[in-house]
Amino acid sequence: MYQQSYFDGGLLSYIGHSIIAGIMITFSLGLATPWAICWMQKWKAQHTVIDGHRLYFDGTGGQLFGNWIKWTLLTLITIGIYAFWLNIKKEQWITKHTHQR
Repeated sequence: MYQQSYFDGGLLSYIGHSIIAGIMITFSLGLATPWAICWMQKWKAQHTVIDGHRLYFDGTGGQLFGNWIKWTLLTLITIGIYAFWLNIKKEQWITKHTHQR
């Protein structure tokens, strides 16, 4: 009835993706953060199988960018208080764009 669930991503691949994402964020002074988040999330989804179905992520940095600006401004306006909700909003957005094949 239930099929196997597993993650088949490798350590070296994860480290490489993390380093490149960090470089993207650093050299863009944070403006490329939405694209780095989407790139990492796509890698995680591509290596995740749940009940025999591989996940895929269809979000893009362009889609996330508007939300990211809004969430950053709300965090600045509320002197950091909105940061508690920022991760929840980000996870909701990621979940909305993650599907099974």
